[in-house]
Amino acid sequence: MNQTNYYQVNLNANQLYEVYQTELPKVRVYLDAEIAFVRDRLRGTECVLELGAGYGRIMKELAPFCSFIYGIEISEGSAVFGSEYLHSQGAANTHMVIMDAHNIKPNVFDTGFNIVLCMQNALSSMKVEPLSYISKIMSMLCNEGRAYISTYSEKFWEHRLEWFQEQASKGLLGKIDLWQTKNGTIVCEDGFKSITHSREQLEEMGELCGYPYEIHEVNESSIFLVISKIHRE
Repeated sequence: MNQTNYYQVNLNANQLYEVYQTELPKVRVYLDAEIAFVRDRLRGTECVLELGAGYGRIMKELAPFCSFIYGIEISEGSAVFGSEYLHSQGAANTHMVIMDAHNIKPNVFDTGFNIVLCMQNALSSMKVEPLSYISKIMSMLCNEGRAYISTYSEKFWEHRLEWFQEQASKGLLGKIDLWQTKNGTIVCEDGFKSITHSREQLEEMGELCGYPYEIHEVNESSIFLVISKIHRE
């Protein structure tokens, strides 16, 4: 099954919300630590864009620490659910936009962005050509803005697999195909496939993107590529 269609039809709105109601302590720590890494680097004045925002989980947590945060989400169901969720949480400085992140339309927004987020393995989930997509991300940033792109650490593999098995047990995903699930790729019997980029691949993206970058490992669960929109001398 096409992954984009999967998120539009199978894993959206309340079903996506249930993915993150995990009982696994290591996964909860991973989710919190990834958000904290960005949150602790905000000054409170930034205009932020999140790509693949789902139901606004990350937006809600970051809203008190920035000026405004937009979220792009391809699933209308998730975007509508997310708007209601964010409103119920009192996150008034947020706005969900129904848009295919593969074909971003910058003229929809009345501002440039200080921060663009592509978190929780979103770059892999979108199945894009990484360098061309990073170029698109950088074009949406103001001067001296930053892009945060995260993937799973290889050290988190067992916990990630356990999390996907939990989702399958809830009926949110198909049963895990353990024969094909290996080397950072999780395959489900219903056609869903979760791939990820390695630290080395993120390093290569950073080297080739044309901007200063940093690689950070967070809590032995996330790897972040942070790119600053400052041209190299």
